Amino acid sequence: MPSDATHGARDRTLRVALCQCNLPVGDLDGNVNRIRVLIGRAVEQGADLTLFPELSVTGYPPEDLLLNPRFADAAAAGVRELARTVTDTVVIVGLPALREDLHNAAAVLADNAIVATYRKHFLPNYAVFDEQRYFASGDDALVIDLAGVRVGVTICEDLWYPGGPGQWAAIDGGAELIVNLSGSPYHRGKGLERERMLAQRAADYCCFIAFCNAVGGQDELVFDGHSLVIDPTGEVVARGAQFEEDLLVVDVDVVGASRRRLHDPRWRQSLDARHGRVRSVTVSRASRPRLTLAPRSASVSLLEPDAEVYRALTLGTADYFRKNGFQHAVLGLSGGIDSALALTVAADALGADAVTAVSMPSRYTADMNREDASTLAATLGVELMELPIGDLATAYDGALAGPFAGTEPNVAEENLQARIRGNLLMALSNKFGWLVLTTGNKSEMSVGYATLYGDMAGGFAILKDVLKTWVYRLARWRNRDTEVIPIRIIDKPPTAELREHQLDTDSLPPYDTLDAILEAYVEDDRSPEDIEQLGVDSALVGRVVTMVDRAEYKRRQAPPGVRISTRAFGRDRRLPITNRYRSR
Repeated sequence: MPSDATHGARDRTLRVALCQCNLPVGDLDGNVNRIRVLIGRAVEQGADLTLFPELSVTGYPPEDLLLNPRFADAAAAGVRELARTVTDTVVIVGLPALREDLHNAAAVLADNAIVATYRKHFLPNYAVFDEQRYFASGDDALVIDLAGVRVGVTICEDLWYPGGPGQWAAIDGGAELIVNLSGSPYHRGKGLERERMLAQRAADYCCFIAFCNAVGGQDELVFDGHSLVIDPTGEVVARGAQFEEDLLVVDVDVVGASRRRLHDPRWRQSLDARHGRVRSVTVSRASRPRLTLAPRSASVSLLEPDAEVYRALTLGTADYFRKNGFQHAVLGLSGGIDSALALTVAADALGADAVTAVSMPSRYTADMNREDASTLAATLGVELMELPIGDLATAYDGALAGPFAGTEPNVAEENLQARIRGNLLMALSNKFGWLVLTTGNKSEMSVGYATLYGDMAGGFAILKDVLKTWVYRLARWRNRDTEVIPIRIIDKPPTAELREHQLDTDSLPPYDTLDAILEAYVEDDRSPEDIEQLGVDSALVGRVVTMVDRAEYKRRQAPPGVRISTRAFGRDRRLPITNRYRSR
């Protein structure tokens, strides 16, 4: 780059561009091209420093793709190619770096070259993370001297804990700005948790923090974006959009950090005690006039909880559909609350023209439910197909009359109806290439109140991690401005309609009670004894816990679905099917 002379020795402001982007896993060439375009946009806005999310070149998380050495080699080749085009800004991108061992790394690009590489230190191995399976840990901090402003480089978890590379860069290395490349997945309330944690780090290290997060759906995971710039007092200077791509460009004047440090002896003492933990590299910045930056308000509020969860569901559904090359989706629409919410999310995520709803009434289906299904489909502008299953159910009963002779009707006959419906939806999928969306919720999946190869049959489960009480809550939120989901669907008692006068409460406790037990047992890992102390009947707790434990084999056969909690089945809660341990 040209010299810094035109900026003047006293210029302590960096213009930082946080490229919050949706980069599909494995699309190495596409991701490099997308990054190149965003670099161009950042340069147009005068960015001195341009940031991308964690493992941005590969997409996050690449999982066992990382076990193929050619994958890391191809990613590195893409970054070398990208570096040759970088002249007017300093760029930091994420990639897997293979050198003796594999590292989760950040490459610093400047002056047509890779000028430094940082290796992630803290490797998460909890919840949805499995980084110790793939990566070795880095052991030092990297500080970039960018025209006299010292910038520390970290990756995601490196700022989640006190100490480590963030502290080394700030205290030992004198960094006034810590940048953090992140692939931080969403769960309910995650945004506020992050802001509080990063604000604490900024205050502890007396520096600015620029947090650049990924956005988009990847299988079950959703990345919510919500990139941040936080000042040394812990205040949010700028906040990126939630659940959508954003280019957040912020002027960071580090003079405030330097002045605050005059009153803190840690930096003065650290100058003689760096312990070799900090590597430094010096780069210049482009010589160009300082452009006027359009203001970005830091007062943009976080989404309220219901809106946040709904946006996560729509983004996760849309990206699973789009990134896997589907053109059309289909789901069964019963007139009940679960399929109503699932259809509404699908229509909002994919567009009404890309969704077909199928009503499959039996002799137990109430006219009210057929009417409600029709009303909802018409309101959303979704095609509604009706395929009655009465004659098919009779044919199945006839075929099984011999083996079933002398027995009383039970769940076997009931579940045949669900499996007929599953067969019809899968037939439409096979014929037309449609993605079948299942409509079951987390409460049902927890206790096994779902039919294998019936209502569980499909390719993606929109509500898989949504408890029944949240299904109602989200339906009411979606109706906040105008009635989209007929109020009668929300108000009527839930039923599977597989026999006369059936209600869910015939088999399950009321959902408010059930969900309280499930939140304690499944999501909080509390023991039955602990749950009883919350005032819940001991026998009921024991019955629900037994149902949860016995249904593990069903959950293993369920399609993936959007994760919105900290204990989603499949990603977070992984128990053996063959398991003789019981909580009592």
